[in-house]
Amino acid sequence: MFRTKSIERSIEDTEAPEHRLRRNLSALDLTVFGVGVIVGTGIFVLTGQVARDTSGPAVAVSFVIAAVVCGLAALCYAEFASTVPVAGSAYTFSYATLGEFPAWIVGWDLMLEMALGGAVVAVGWSGYFAELMASLGIDLPPSLAGDHATINVPAVAIVLILTGVLVAGIKLSSRLNLVVVTIKVAVILLVIVAGLFFVKSANFTPFIPPAQPTPAVEGLKAPLIQSLFGLTPAAYGMFGIFSGAAIVFFAFIGFDVVATAAEETKRPQRDLPIGIIASLAICTFLYVAVSLVVVGMQPYDRLSRSAPLAGAFRVVGQDWLASIISVGALAGLTTVVMILMLGQSRVFFAMSRDSLLPRNLAAVHPRFGTPYVITIIIGAVTALLAGFIPLSALAELVNIGTLFAFILVSVGVVILRRTRPDLPRAFRTPLVPVVPILSVLACLYLMLNLPAETWLRFVLWMLLGIAVYLFYGRRHSRVESGSRVAVK
Repeated sequence: MFRTKSIERSIEDTEAPEHRLRRNLSALDLTVFGVGVIVGTGIFVLTGQVARDTSGPAVAVSFVIAAVVCGLAALCYAEFASTVPVAGSAYTFSYATLGEFPAWIVGWDLMLEMALGGAVVAVGWSGYFAELMASLGIDLPPSLAGDHATINVPAVAIVLILTGVLVAGIKLSSRLNLVVVTIKVAVILLVIVAGLFFVKSANFTPFIPPAQPTPAVEGLKAPLIQSLFGLTPAAYGMFGIFSGAAIVFFAFIGFDVVATAAEETKRPQRDLPIGIIASLAICTFLYVAVSLVVVGMQPYDRLSRSAPLAGAFRVVGQDWLASIISVGALAGLTTVVMILMLGQSRVFFAMSRDSLLPRNLAAVHPRFGTPYVITIIIGAVTALLAGFIPLSALAELVNIGTLFAFILVSVGVVILRRTRPDLPRAFRTPLVPVVPILSVLACLYLMLNLPAETWLRFVLWMLLGIAVYLFYGRRHSRVESGSRVAVK
């Protein structure tokens, strides 16, 4: 269960004709992919929710803390991605260092992160679409759009359209992403510049509201760390800032998706570290700037939970800007859905190629050069989730799953430095093992700030994954079947 797959064998697998992906992506493409998937729900939705319920005006500090945690993990990802330029991201990295079973757990975990994340964001896209249609005089029935729809038709439609784009080729996907990312970054910059004229210093006082008990974080909804140490569940204060960081962490999910496109990158040793670190740096600046402007425009306890940016401009009488923001949000969420599905398909592809899942699913389209069978399956499942299941209560599962993957990648960097010091590393994580250890501790601390009920759901998903591995993956593994996989 802890047999490792050699890096040389992983790279050799990428050259098999039936499983070869086309290398079409540059450093710019990867950076735009990263910005495309990071800038979305966090900036258009979570800013108001966390400021209002958890952190107050100090939501900007919550964003900075989450960015630091992601930055530590990003340095580890950059080394791994440039050293092992193979699809699968944390799954592939774990297979090379920790072994088959930990790799399966990470892959299973990433499937949860990306499928659930894509479906949640598609539901959010549907809400903005309904709002935009209403502004044009077209009211969509509540049963067909929004959080409480019986069948969320817009969410299903956008997922299926983007599935077709992903099947048609990575270059088409990257071009569409470039256009849409340009639109939403322009809208965000407009928000920052225009919003500065309506900022009131009084709205920043108190910057860190005093901690106070709140029913919203009682029982299983309380952060696990507060329950473990017998602390009274509270919002705001320093605990509120860290709890807010654990929530807005969702806003940064995406830079790790860049690593899943390693096999489709022209010069992975150079381009992957640039794409990962540049996208994270750009998005951190945008998040902090927007959060400071929004809480400066409107008292934090009056911010809209669902559309804080548009709501803040409506309050100051700028309805035309609010409509532009809705268009930007729609564009932003479109790329998030697409790239989350892209990332999941590449993880699924890597696991199928290793026969931990049915190997015939890893077939590559002869014309488009994409894993089309897997992409269609993922699109269908995501569409069903987005169309029929209310997912808002499960969104925090995405955070805990991602943090868990970050921990294993950080540990893997230290292990690979010791077991394979001979490997050429185009990018080296600085101050090893200090940076990876700090990454592990920071990720673990944010995990402890998530609700206890999130931990329970995560454990149940992991137990299901273990059962699937024991009854299928372990028996069909290419290592188990005796194929030419180096075993250590």
